[in-house]
This record gives sequence, C-alpha cells and structure tokens, in this order.
Amino acid sequence: MSKAAMTILGAGAFGLSCAFEAARRGVAVRVIDPFGVGAGSSGGIVGALAPHTPENWNDKKAFQFESLILARHFWPEVEAIGGLSSGYGATGRVQAVQDARQLDLAHARALSARALWQGKARWEVRADAPDGLPSPTGFYIHDTLSARLHPAQACAALAAAVRALGGEIVPEGTREGVVIHATGWQGLQALSAQTGTPVGAGVKGQALLFDLDLRDLPQIYAQSLHIIPHRDGTTAVGSTSERDFDSPFETDDLAEDLKARAIAAFAPLGRARELRRWAGVRPRAKSRAPMLGGHPLRAGEFIANGGFKIGFGMAPLAARALVDLALDGVDAIPPAFKPEASF
Repeated sequence: MSKAAMTILGAGAFGLSCAFEAARRGVAVRVIDPFGVGAGSSGGIVGALAPHTPENWNDKKAFQFESLILARHFWPEVEAIGGLSSGYGATGRVQAVQDARQLDLAHARALSARALWQGKARWEVRADAPDGLPSPTGFYIHDTLSARLHPAQACAALAAAVRALGGEIVPEGTREGVVIHATGWQGLQALSAQTGTPVGAGVKGQALLFDLDLRDLPQIYAQSLHIIPHRDGTTAVGSTSERDFDSPFETDDLAEDLKARAIAAFAPLGRARELRRWAGVRPRAKSRAPMLGGHPLRAGEFIANGGFKIGFGMAPLAARALVDLALDGVDAIPPAFKPEASF
C-alpha cells in the first residue's frame, strides 16, 4: 500500500472491526500495532456476546441490541472474505433461575423482550437446560440474542479479512489520512495521565479453557461466570475482574478459585481436562460503555476504546458508527458513548 486513507492504532477488537468496516467500503487502511494482532485482551478465550436485560431501556441497551443483531451478518461476512473462522455462533444463552423473586423478574422480562427485541430474539422461561446445570426453582432463562465467538480467532479472522480487502497490518508505520486510536487499556491510562482526569483504566481478567466439546449447546451463565462452548470443541470459563494487579498477563490463585467455582456451577467441567489458563487486561472507560468519537486531545482524530466486557458484542455497530463519523461526518453515536462523557 503506497498511501493509507485511514490509519488505525491498535489491532484489537475495536481497531480491527473499524479497519474491516472501512476496508469493505473501499478505503485504503493501515493498522499499526507493535505487539501484533489480538495481543491484548481481545486475544482472549471466553467470547460471551450477551445482552443487557430487556428492561429500563436506554441508548446503551438499544445500541448493544442492534449490534448483536448486526453480528449475525457481520461475522459470517468476515469469515467469507478472510477465510478464517471467528468461532461465531448465534447459539443463545441459558441461566438458572435462583429463587421466586428472580422467577417473577424473568417472566416480566420475557414480556418486555417481545417489544424491545422487536421479534428478532426471544427471552423465555423454560424447565429444560443442559445436563449438569442445577436450578433451585426448576426453571431456566433461555435467550436467543446471546451469541459466542472465540476472541483470538475472531481477531485473526478480522485481520485476514482486512488484508484480503487490501489493507495492511504492520508493527510500525506512518500515520496517514483519518486516524483512529484503538489502543486499549494502555491508551486509557495514557489519556488519563495527559488530561489529569481518570477517564478509564484496565481491569485484569483470568480465564480457563477445557477440553469439553459442547459446541452445539448455548452458552451458560451461572454463579456470575460465563461458560462458553466453542465451535472448535473446547469450552471456556471466565472471568475474574481485578482492578488491582501486579502481573497483567500471569495467572495466579484466582484462576484456581475460578476453576473450583466453575465446576461447582457446572459439573461436567470437573470431568474435563484443563487445556489452558489465560490472563489479560481489559479496557474500562469511566463507565462500562464504549468510548467512541472525536479524540479529546487530537483535533480531527478519533478514538475507539472502552466497552468493558461488551467490546466484541458492541464492535460491529461501534465500527460502523465511528467510520460513518470519521469518513462522512454522520454522527449516530449515543451521547453516553462520547469521550466527553468520561470527563
């Protein structure tokens, strides 16, 4: 590529999704990341694309809903163009109803989902669930809006699609054209230091991967854990949330505790061989919402960051919205997502 019309700093979920969105519009894209594709938290193993509850509707929930619906087409297109699997599957989610109060809430949310989810997904209360998932009430919530992907595979698939569309991904290079900063938790730390305002930071997470083939089952949410059956025949469990940490990329005793909790929540994990332990740091803006819009310190440049725990779920629509703004000046980004909302 002789000259880029868009330069994206960061090859994680947001950066690569923006690159793909621009490249498929015919834009010459350069992604710069000295650490490589998916080197940060986007290269993890869990990949729970799960919606907020269908109640108390607001811009963030509506945006996430639209993005999860868009994902049904976004990820298959990424795979078709680049030729690699993202691990995506619209497999839904199941969670046990713990008590009578939760059962009443679950039934109420089933009604509100009919309107808020526009008939495109369902929230149901049922008595069936995967073997090994207990329920004190005998009831379970099933939703069809949730989906799964394999984060590291999804980053590789995005990178392959960007390259197939003529984009380049390099460890260093010249910033040319429109510039988007998608630099993860280190970027939020740097922005906090530069502005003197704590606009965001990193939250460490640890996760586990098991040799347990449940690929046709929905993801399971139990005891505040995401249990994700992957397309490749593995099952991931995550994750911890650690605001204070010394070793960003090393697992420790909290991973052992995570394993014990996971087995207690879903017994089949206790019979499975552990394949891997993973640790990484996820970007968290002032709120859990993404940070999307004009860069607060660099006029004419843009930022895509934040989205704590919901980054991959938000990525398809976040990329579309930010590229619309950066290329065409069309601003459909909710006010709560704008960088100024974090100051």
